[in-house]
Amino acid sequence: MKNLLIILLLTFGLQAFSQQGKPLVQFSGVVYDRDSNSVVPYVTIRNLSEEGKTYSANYKGYFSFVVHEGDSLVFSSVGYKKLKLNIPKNLTERKFTALIKIKADNIELPMVTVFPWASVDEFKKDFLTMKFADDDLEIAMKNISKESLRDLTASLPRDGGEYNGTSFQNNHNTLMNSHMVQTNPLLNPFAWGALIKQITEGNKSRGKD
Repeated sequence: MKNLLIILLLTFGLQAFSQQGKPLVQFSGVVYDRDSNSVVPYVTIRNLSEEGKTYSANYKGYFSFVVHEGDSLVFSSVGYKKLKLNIPKNLTERKFTALIKIKADNIELPMVTVFPWASVDEFKKDFLTMKFADDDLEIAMKNISKESLRDLTASLPRDGGEYNGTSFQNNHNTLMNSHMVQTNPLLNPFAWGALIKQITEGNKSRGKD
């Protein structure tokens, strides 16, 4: 047990020493969408070389943190494919800037059909009591029936063509009757003579009964 503990301490010590032996680099950049060139906010950045240490970009996609040369980083965000980046070695300056472009990950989900029945029994009940819709012929016959046409005539307003036709017919009748003399039956002597004759002779049809 004691030997195992010593081995573990030596292993962690060697890893820390090797990690400390790498030069530090100030890593900065902005994360963009590859297709739309718009910034991707709050992207998670994971340093695989430092036991999964994570960082995060801000709402403008900007990030800046310290890494070591040769570290492996993974950029991930919901709806995007992961992108792996290695920090270059032997940099002339102690800083490294990169423009990160990640690609959207489009996942096609299977089609889901939503039915308004909670169970098979409800579907059977509605199916048995279902009223089938009329076909095109029955719908056309209903639309041209007397009741339907009467209701449409009473409810629909007249259009410009109907008003024009009515006005033309009224004007035509006025012109045709403008030169005609309208006689009064009370001033017709023949009508008075026929009336007096009927009164004096009486109704002979009653005597036959």
